[in-house]
This record gives sequence, C-alpha cells and structure tokens, in this order.
Amino acid sequence: MPKVGMEPMRRKALVDAALRVIGDHGSLAVTMSDIARQAGVSPALAHHYFGSKEQLLIETIRSLLRQLRNDTVTALAAARTPRARLSAVIRVSFHADQFAPDTVAAWLAFYAEAQRSEETRRFLVIYARRLRSNLLADLKVLLPADAAERIAEGAAAMIDGLYIRQSLKSAPIGIEASIALTEDYLNALLATASLSPEGEGTTTSNHPRTNDMKAQPKASHFIDGEYAEDTDGTVIESLYPATGEVIARLHAATPAIVERAIAAAKRAQPEWAAMSPMARGRILKRAADIMRERNRALSELETLDTGKPIQETVVADPTSGADAFEFFGGIAPAGLNGSQIPLGQDFAYTKRVPLGVCVGIGAWNYPQQIACWKAAPALVCGNAMVFKPSENTPLGALKIAEILHEAGLPKGLFNVIQGDRDTGPLLVNHPDVAKVSLTGSVPTGRRVAAAAAGNLKHVTMELGGKSPLIVFDDADLDSAVGGAMLGNFYSTGQVCSNGTRVFVQKAIKAEFLKRLKVRTEAMLIGDPMDEATQVGPMVSWAQREKVISYIEKGKAEGATLIAGGGIPNNVSGEGYYVQPTVFADVTDDMSIAREEIFGPVMSVLDFDAEDEVITRANASEFGLSGGVFTADLTRAHRVVDRLEAGTLWINTYNLCPVEIPFGGSKQSGFGRENSLAALEHYSELKTVYVGMGPVVAPY
Repeated sequence: MPKVGMEPMRRKALVDAALRVIGDHGSLAVTMSDIARQAGVSPALAHHYFGSKEQLLIETIRSLLRQLRNDTVTALAAARTPRARLSAVIRVSFHADQFAPDTVAAWLAFYAEAQRSEETRRFLVIYARRLRSNLLADLKVLLPADAAERIAEGAAAMIDGLYIRQSLKSAPIGIEASIALTEDYLNALLATASLSPEGEGTTTSNHPRTNDMKAQPKASHFIDGEYAEDTDGTVIESLYPATGEVIARLHAATPAIVERAIAAAKRAQPEWAAMSPMARGRILKRAADIMRERNRALSELETLDTGKPIQETVVADPTSGADAFEFFGGIAPAGLNGSQIPLGQDFAYTKRVPLGVCVGIGAWNYPQQIACWKAAPALVCGNAMVFKPSENTPLGALKIAEILHEAGLPKGLFNVIQGDRDTGPLLVNHPDVAKVSLTGSVPTGRRVAAAAAGNLKHVTMELGGKSPLIVFDDADLDSAVGGAMLGNFYSTGQVCSNGTRVFVQKAIKAEFLKRLKVRTEAMLIGDPMDEATQVGPMVSWAQREKVISYIEKGKAEGATLIAGGGIPNNVSGEGYYVQPTVFADVTDDMSIAREEIFGPVMSVLDFDAEDEVITRANASEFGLSGGVFTADLTRAHRVVDRLEAGTLWINTYNLCPVEIPFGGSKQSGFGRENSLAALEHYSELKTVYVGMGPVVAPY
C-alpha cells in the first residue's frame, strides 16, 4: 500500500488500541509503549504520530466525539417528531459502539484524567454540553423553557449514571435495559410538565407550546414568496459557535424542493425582465431601507449564525448587504444602457439583456452580505435567483428573502434553499439554470466550474487566497501593524482576502513584531454578543480543528511562535475558539505560508529587496488580493502593478465598498462582484444591426 495511505490506518490502530488498553487499566497506569504494543507498532512510531500519551488520549476522545456526533445527526435525520428525536438521542447514547464495556471504561478513565488535564476536561465539557443541547433542542419545542432546561439536565444525568453502572463489569445493565430506563425516566419527567409522552398533544401548562430555539425559522426554505418545508431532507443543525448549542434545525433540499425553486424562478423571471430597470431598482432600494431599520436584529442573527462579534456584524454585515441593494438599485437606469454604433447609412445598437435563472452558492463567513452581493446585481439585471447558503450558516439568507418580498419583489424571483454538498450539483447541472455564482474554496470552485462548463453556463468564481501583505521599512509602522491585524484577525481570520503572508523588510522586523505581539495579546476574546468582544469563535468545530492542526504544523516546521498558538482560557470549553496567533521566521516552503488556513493565523516572513519580495509574493497558485505599506507612493504603485492579484490595497487593507470591483486571478477565481463590473456578469450583450436601405445582392 502507498505510504500516503498508511498514516491514517496506523493512527486509527493506535486510537483503537488506546481505547482497549485504557478500558482495561485506566489512563494513569498506561504508557505509550503499552498502547503501541497493543496496536502492533513501535513506541517510536506512536510518538512520531502523537508526540505524547496525552495527545493520543485527546485524539481518542476526539474520535469518540466524532462518531457520536455522526451517529446523532444520522439518527435525527430519520426522526420526524420532537419526541422521536429525543428517543433518537437516547438510543445513540447507548449505541453498541459507545456502550461497549471497553469504551465505557475508557470514558470513565477520561473523567479521571480530567482531574489533572485541562485539555481532557475541556473535551468532556464539550461532550456534556452537546448531549444536553441535543436533548434541550426538542424539549424546548414541547415545553416552556424552564421545564425544558430541568428535564434536559435530568435526562443527561441519567445517561451519565447508567454509564457508571455499565462500567461495573460484575453487574452490567445492558443496552436495551439502559434505553428503557432512560425512556421511562424521561416520560415521568414529561408527565410532571403536563405533557403526553408522545409529545404531540396539547399541554395543560399555563405556558403556550412554543419553539424556543434562538433562531428557528418558520421553515427551511423560502420559495415563490413563502416558506416551504420537506422533512424528507437531511437534517441540518445550526449551532451557535460560541457554545456549540443547537439554535435551529432545518432540512436540506430534496430534489423536489430544488425543482420547485427553479420552476418558480423560471416562471417569474420573464415578467420581471420586462419591467424597467428603474422599477426594479426601486424595490431594491426599499429593501436596503428595511435592512438598515432592522440592522440590530439582523446583526444579532448574523452573530448567532457565524459566531462573529456583534461589534463587527453591526457595521460590516447587514449594512454592506444594504449598501449592495442601494447601489445596484440606484445605478440600474444608467448601468444597463447599451450603445449606438454609426455605420454610415446603417447603424447598430447594443442592449444588455438578463441571463435568466441564476444560482448563487454562498460561503459561511459573510452569509447575509454574500446573499445580497449576488442577489442585487442579478435581480437588477432582470434575472431570478435561487440561492443556497452554506449549511454552517443557513439562517441569514432566509431573512434577506423575507425583506426582499416585503419590499415588493414579485414571488419566485429570490428563492432560498438549504443544502449540503449533494444539493449544489442538483442546482449547477439543472438545464434551466443559466448562471452560477460561487463563493467558496478552490476545490469546490473547480468542481462547480467543471460542471457548469459542461453545459456552457455563465460562471463567477470568488475563491480562496493566500494573499501577500508587504511592509517596507519606510512604512508608518503602527498603521502597518493595524493593517496586518485587520488582514488576519478580523472575523477570527475567516476572510478570503486576508493578507496571511506578511512580508516585513528586515530593518524593521524586530520592532514590527514587538508592537504586533503587544497589540495581539491585548485583543479581547469572549462572548460574541458582548459589545466589548473583539475576537469570537471559529464558525464550526471542524474549522477550529483545521486551524489548530495548522498551528501545530507551524510549530513542527520550525516557525517561531510570537503570540497565541492555543485555546483561550477565558471562554467556555464548548465554544470553537482559537487564540489570534502570530508566527515569525516563516519560510516560503512552510505549510502555513503556502496553504489557506482560514483562521486567525498570521505568518510573518522577512525580505531584503523589492524585486525579491515581489517574486516571492507571486510564487503562489492564488491571486485574490494583496497589499503594500510604504511612504513612497511611486514604489507603492510600481509594486501593486507587478503583484498577480485581482484586488489590491495601498496603505490599508481589506476595505471592500460596493462601489469597487472585487475578485481574483489565477486559482482564486474569475469574474467580479460589486461595482458596474458585476452587471457584465449577470447580463449579456445583444447586438442589433439596422439596415436603412434596400438589400443589394449579387445574385
């Protein structure tokens, strides 16, 4: 077998062996050599893969949590009522893989380990919070909030207690008996809250039955001017990144939902296209006004959706979406003009015409903004749109659809459907779709572009980057440090255009790093809903794990850690937090300098001369953005002219007003968002030749 395939197998063998050995002997007495022997590998190889016994234990807990989460999502997808979903959570908790004697014993050993290991304790807190959250999400559908909280705590405690009983090998209780006991206990608790065990009748409580999840929409999809649901779709859990709490449950679009959305768009588009650009623009401007009136509520929803601090979302998310509606609504009458071409006696003219049904596929870092950036030019050009937000951030786009239709947008012109990786191809390959606009990763962009090219569809791709930010020795140092921080830590580093390769001229490197370290370590990490918080969590557990893995690569490859590099200790363990991290002495061949991390990890590289740094800055497959800090404006313009990127900044970074085009080159995509340039990507030119005299034919 090729070497590339052996590492995952050996890592899994060591994790499996750790479960068996820890289950038999506990975690304290076990050595790395014991685990390696059980796995059939050398102790040296075990140390190579994990570094220490503690890291192997952490990976073992992670594997259990991943399996538990995957099993839970699958079970919830098959359940159709709140009570059935509660039963699904209980059954998964006692699944044979989780409730096997060795695994149960390992869980208890981990609890013992948590008394001396903060990292182990943090993972077990995550497990406990996730179990409680899974129970609470559906209990809140059935009960008043206070009763739901009480019962979730009781049921979770019951499950934990049965794990302790199962570990007594002389008197194990068994899977089915544990499920039955927990179900009976839950039914008794529900009865005390005056609810039938089935959970589908009415309650005699003084409180109304309400869905008390923080952001649960009326339904998963918005089609033809109204909410729509199809519970046959895969369950999508929307989690609040600061706590891991389930704040909404939705369903991915089934093929029937996709067909319904595209049919609505196709039906509505011709009449919309026949309206004047001014009439279309008037509706978009009304939508902009509504968004500004509701900025606070939309910003709080964006924070729940993404985990970004409220101090960011109130100024950068719904507001930039409103700017897009206002801008494109205002330029529509002039921006869609054609031209007249004199040809002697004859003449020709051109006109911009809509493409038809457009598909927008959003990313999770700016869900409301991206929905508006795609919808505004598409709609003002006379198209209809079906928009699919990221499954990580499914909520904001539904509110944008509501607002557009409240502003007067005819039914069917802006439809929102939820989905995952299986939904995108249904949209991209649909014969009635004329255009696809994607914001996402390079691998996703390649797949979508290839599928669209097969049917010659119009495509706009706004993809990833590994952008250079160059600081020359005559730069205003405090401004350069501020630009580097904004270009790496804003939105917890989850911005595609970030200048994550910061090239600093050697003469000022030491002072730059000194000021950067002080300012980075002073950033306030905490509750995203707190106005003072400057750094929130990553959007998901998976993204957090990816970022941490890159931080470990940076350390292993020899970069110097200047600030951060771990998990903040002032936040709850169940949130997806990572410290803003700075590495110095980074070389061009390191993983952290070549690969997009999409998290708060800054790589500082040093350089001597202008030609050298330009060559190194361009030595990347990406070409999205770049920046230059210098007091010499002649040099600034000379350098940006030579940088291979679509969007560049001089003495600032990451400012993207709707008036300017935004987009990349090379593997970072093609086409442009925003500005007049966007109109070219949502319309096509029609040319008409007008003959003013008789036709003279030679035959």
